[in-house]
Amino acid sequence: MSSNAKPVEKIDRVVIRFAGDSGDGMQLTGDRFTQETAAFGNDLSTMPNFPAEIRAPAGTIPGVSSFQLHFANRDILTPGDHPHVLVAMNPAALKANIADLRPGATVIVDTHDFTKRNLAKAGYAADPLDDGSLASFNLHAIDLTGLTVASVKDFGLSRKDAARSKNMFALGLLSWMYGRPVEGTLAYIASKFAKAPAIRDANIAAFKAGWNFGETTEAFAVSYEIEPAEVAAGRYRNITGNTALSYGLIAAGHLSGLPVFLGAYPITPASDILHELSKHKRFGVTTFQAEDEIAGIGAALGASFGGHLGVTSTSGPGVALKAEAMGLAVMLELPLVVVDVQRGGPSTGLPTKTEQADLLLAMFGRNGEAPLPVIAPQSPTDCFDAAVDAARIAITYRTPVMLLSDGYLANGSEPWRLPDVDGLPRIDPGFATGANDESTDGATFLPYKRDPQTLARPWAPPGVAGLEHRIGGIEKADLTGEISYDPANHDFMVRTRQAKVDAVADSIPDLIVDDPSGKAQMLVVGWGSTYGPIAAGVRRVRAHGLDIAQVHVRHLNPFPNNLGTILASYDKVLVPEMNLGQLSLLLRAKYLVNAEGYNTVSGMPFGAEELERVFLDALHELTPDDVPAEIPTTLQESLS
Repeated sequence: MSSNAKPVEKIDRVVIRFAGDSGDGMQLTGDRFTQETAAFGNDLSTMPNFPAEIRAPAGTIPGVSSFQLHFANRDILTPGDHPHVLVAMNPAALKANIADLRPGATVIVDTHDFTKRNLAKAGYAADPLDDGSLASFNLHAIDLTGLTVASVKDFGLSRKDAARSKNMFALGLLSWMYGRPVEGTLAYIASKFAKAPAIRDANIAAFKAGWNFGETTEAFAVSYEIEPAEVAAGRYRNITGNTALSYGLIAAGHLSGLPVFLGAYPITPASDILHELSKHKRFGVTTFQAEDEIAGIGAALGASFGGHLGVTSTSGPGVALKAEAMGLAVMLELPLVVVDVQRGGPSTGLPTKTEQADLLLAMFGRNGEAPLPVIAPQSPTDCFDAAVDAARIAITYRTPVMLLSDGYLANGSEPWRLPDVDGLPRIDPGFATGANDESTDGATFLPYKRDPQTLARPWAPPGVAGLEHRIGGIEKADLTGEISYDPANHDFMVRTRQAKVDAVADSIPDLIVDDPSGKAQMLVVGWGSTYGPIAAGVRRVRAHGLDIAQVHVRHLNPFPNNLGTILASYDKVLVPEMNLGQLSLLLRAKYLVNAEGYNTVSGMPFGAEELERVFLDALHELTPDDVPAEIPTTLQESLS
């Protein structure tokens, strides 16, 4: 590839969306562009979006797969609200995504499939490339497929196989447009298709042809440069939430000295955790792909009884199936990490779309009084820290812990600064070694003799002489662990298990409110993956010169000790959630505050502009004399 001879325009950020049939390789294309962008040093945030079906009908809107990437020369918080560039590989991809663009956006369309039949399948009565409906956009109608086939004609492929390289042609074109490095992608192609030399060489040729097309065609007058972002010194890599969560579990095993055991049944969008952990046997990780959800958690709980860090991963439908075993884990008072990567529900719902609707399930979705701690990461990279935190609590307090991620975090990615694992706090499993200090005869082991600070019972794996004790789901007698039907004992044990979970609050840090002026009258409370959109919306409101406060809650059960004081300090509390008001319900019940919800269950994350509008309207309701009823939102787009 020759050097770029066209003018280069410097910009600070861009949002690109690749869209096509689910078989067009859009996820691979987006991922490769992302990896090169991360290597270049830009801050970035991604949002893959794909059908639940393995292969939805080709050329239809339900079959469209897309990958959105937002990258910039500064810190960013979201994948972007509105793409500046859309690459659409067929009519359905154009139809499904064009409404998200603003006038002036660049639209690159592969014209090859714009036939009468495909237009009809996408719901077009007329060809949008000719009817003027795209006049407000910077349209580039290019036969990407034809150009690709021509560029790989020397490799002896059928036309169908040759056309499959069109995603690499598009990737080469966009890589030229935004000055992305190419070495990593070329090496990736060479490795991925090493056993199929013709396919390998065709993809490399298509990628280079796309790059050279951008450089030589008159259709693209300039390319763009986005300088690397200024970041703290350290070693970085691009990482998805599921991968970060997996690494956090491995790190927790290292910090505690415990082997990690994952018992799981594949389910979207949690399966990548099973896939990732299965690669790391050398770190003491054992993975078991169970025949069903119940077997997965049963095996994990058995591993915990045996002295391992037991983990099970799933999504909402799987949590429902695991409920009985989670109650057993509460009764046994053993460490267990239950990962719920939330998705749209109920039932099968929207398997590949995101939602935050399992909070009440995590809190109360078991029979009887069965409390357990609940933690939610706020970003893909925070999944690492949240996993370590969940394991720490599970091990220290001898309790199952629910870790609530979601599809947006699981599949999204961002740059991650690799932590100094040796600098992370150690987690002491504190296995029982002999009789308790206060046993009746000085020699008898008391399996429910509790630590006075944490209220955790001893962890006594089987096979140690003198530590024999009963386990099972029937209520245990205090201290001895014998089966007990005594009403007073049951009341005591239920309250003690609740007090143990409540005691977790003493080991978590107080919340820090983001309120720079200290004069804000409205507080926005978030949890989980709403952090980025909320923070971006808050930035945009402050750019108007208005005061607004934000706090984000990681520990959802128990709440941090100072949350009640924080909520009482503001005149208005607003809680945006991707559900119908679950956290706001809990805040109202516990703190008796008028926590107002702003809710959506669309399967998509909030947009920063959307929340800016919501926050401005709420501020106007609170102080109509100080905040005008109508403030434009579009001017602050660069703060997302």
